[in-house]
Amino acid sequence: MRRNVRVALFVTCVNDTIFPDTGKAVVRLLRRLGHEVDFPEGQTCCGQMHVNTGYPEAATALMRRFTQVFGGYEAVVAPSASCVATVREQYPRLAAAAGDPALAEEVTRVAGKVYDLSELLVDVLGTTDVGAYYPHTVTYHPTCHSLRGLHLGDRPLRLLRQVRGLRLVELPEAAECCGFGGTFAVKNPAVSTAMGIDKVTNVISTGAEVLCAADNSCLTHLGGTLSRLRAGVRTVHLAEILASVESGAA
Repeated sequence: MRRNVRVALFVTCVNDTIFPDTGKAVVRLLRRLGHEVDFPEGQTCCGQMHVNTGYPEAATALMRRFTQVFGGYEAVVAPSASCVATVREQYPRLAAAAGDPALAEEVTRVAGKVYDLSELLVDVLGTTDVGAYYPHTVTYHPTCHSLRGLHLGDRPLRLLRQVRGLRLVELPEAAECCGFGGTFAVKNPAVSTAMGIDKVTNVISTGAEVLCAADNSCLTHLGGTLSRLRAGVRTVHLAEILASVESGAA
């Protein structure tokens, strides 16, 4: 495993506002593995919601800020597959549309250093066993951006299989969308709800105690459905599972 990598945490809007424990888990995990983690206070939104709702000029301004804030780091990690996908997929398109060659070059350089947590651990740091302990039955939902945007493949599963005490059970029809889709859930609530119920039905069928994913946005959508159905299944971000250790351990 590589040592002493200087990593910047891009916590993302949703995590900073609603799920701060996920960001703290990333920091705790990486520091436990021996890496330096910074939190640049100048960071803001990546611009995902602006791109998705048709405001490219606002998104471009946020892209410029992102490259300035994170440009000096060896690696940038975000506990959100959708935000990482925005940086890696949408930023080059925005930069090209802006007609600024210098910006396009900087975006290419910076975007290439932005990783989902599982990518950072497996591909950059070269580890699947992070010393975690989590004595629960868990099923994993590959969110659309993690599956189709970042192509994370089995990286999260490889990490979960190495967690001591964890029993990993397969989620039927795992590749199906949960129905969240950002503003899709607002504009098409009936369809979104139906898709969420289909996904949750499969989650319940596994007998898992915990539903895990790489995006808290999707977990929020599914967690609400699970709660309303009184399913007894809680949602936990991948980072929080990987940061867990046995009581009394370092």
